[in-house]
Amino acid sequence: MTAARKPLVEVEGLVKHFPMKKGFFISTDIGAVRAVDGVSFEVGEGETLGLVGESGCGKSTVARTVLRLIEPTDGSIMLDGHDVTRLGKSEMRPYRRQMQIIFQDPFSSLNPRMSAGDIVGEPLQVHHIAHGKEKDRLVAEIFDQVGLRRSQIKGFPHEFSGGQRQRIGIARALALKPKFIVCDEPVSALDVSIQAQIINLMQDLQRELHLTYLFISHNLAVVRHIADRVAVMYLGKIVEYADKETLFTKPQHPYTEALLSAVPVPNPKLKREKRLLQGDVPSPINPPPGCAFHTRCPYAEARCKVEAPVLRETAAGHGVSCHLVN
Repeated sequence: MTAARKPLVEVEGLVKHFPMKKGFFISTDIGAVRAVDGVSFEVGEGETLGLVGESGCGKSTVARTVLRLIEPTDGSIMLDGHDVTRLGKSEMRPYRRQMQIIFQDPFSSLNPRMSAGDIVGEPLQVHHIAHGKEKDRLVAEIFDQVGLRRSQIKGFPHEFSGGQRQRIGIARALALKPKFIVCDEPVSALDVSIQAQIINLMQDLQRELHLTYLFISHNLAVVRHIADRVAVMYLGKIVEYADKETLFTKPQHPYTEALLSAVPVPNPKLKREKRLLQGDVPSPINPPPGCAFHTRCPYAEARCKVEAPVLRETAAGHGVSCHLVN
């Protein structure tokens, strides 16, 4: 999945399986949860790649694995031309500054015992960038960037609203001046009016600081607003990718069609044909043979049940993993 611009992040064949064990004193492997099962993509400098799909499809696991918050089972992760897949803790430390994350829940991701200023300033101390008055000066500047008042620096998380807490989370991610930020459903826990403010803030920061985003969400309307390109995940794999206009106007995978048909249309006179999916996402412990989507696909043929489709480009920059697409 090639980026339109010079790639900053390159992920190839990413796999993350969580082993399942049985027994107390002597544990034995009885299988694995195939959370991410061969994902490849690139994110260009200054670009936003949207990653969408139902809950449980592996989006957040991709996010944490790319950042090496959890270790990959297989595959490679390149950051700005450097392979960071197997680096040790000390070797990885310089790259930690270049990769940051904005978490979904703006309350549980903040330490309730620390003031907002200490939360934002902690990365500066940990990486020995600034201490004392210099740290306080940088924290104040970051508060200005994210739309918080300097008078709020000594406040604690419970004193802030949900939108303000997420601004603190964004400020913490910006503290080390990263190149790449993973946004793991950063607005899903916020009110709709606040979502718009946070999305606009993120876009302003991207233009100002030339940031690169991997934006994970199940809200396709938000993704369409912020993303340049979109990748659709299903059961640990990418099943379709394209630039956002192509994906939203000419989806080719049946799963993408079903997701888009469920997006509300802000026009009561405009009716859209809804394609409701039957059943739930299959278990990643024992995924179906062949195409993983065939158990819910209204167009599935005999071939789909035994042969797994390959993700291939059907047009420039548009890839689909489906036997039924020419």
